[in-house]
Amino acid sequence: MKLGEVQKRLQEAFPVHMVQWKPGAFSRDRSRALMMAHIDARAVQDRLDAICPHDWEFRVEVVPGTRQPTVKGRLTVLGVTREDIGEAPEGDLGTLKAAASDALKRCAVHFGIGRYLYDLPKTWADWDDAKKAPTQTPELPQWARPDHERTPGGAHLMQAMEQLRYELPEDLDLQREVYKHLKAALGTLHPDPKVAAATR
Repeated sequence: MKLGEVQKRLQEAFPVHMVQWKPGAFSRDRSRALMMAHIDARAVQDRLDAICPHDWEFRVEVVPGTRQPTVKGRLTVLGVTREDIGEAPEGDLGTLKAAASDALKRCAVHFGIGRYLYDLPKTWADWDDAKKAPTQTPELPQWARPDHERTPGGAHLMQAMEQLRYELPEDLDLQREVYKHLKAALGTLHPDPKVAAATR
């Protein structure tokens, strides 16, 4: 397997629930924030594990003499290596671990992983400074969603499937509830032609 053969899969959009938002700038009165979409390092690792589980490697080297913890990362995917610098944010999260996560994400962008997020239009949102969060989470445009989430019910279905990867409720009633929601979501993706004909 070569990098060119999997490039398109590496570049695919992430499910909406895996995209996170953080403020990049504020209005003078901090009532509005410029929101930046991003993914975490675990999403990058999961993408690489899904596509080339045994053919990627990440190494970091601490950069001395910097104000914030800083590392140089080296990500090798299918024999191709890309390097970038990772910096830890200021405050309690300013650790070498945070810097390494930042370096991994930056290196991954060189391979196209999450790069589409840089093409999003500027998104300003009302900001709750007390809660350190936007009053409402911004929505991704349709082109920045995976194909299965561009149709009604797709996002809900993928969230449910993601949860079922880790746990299936032991309670029989809860299992029936999950099944009901999955069936409803699947119905919006692939409507039953018999039902559709009956409602005409």
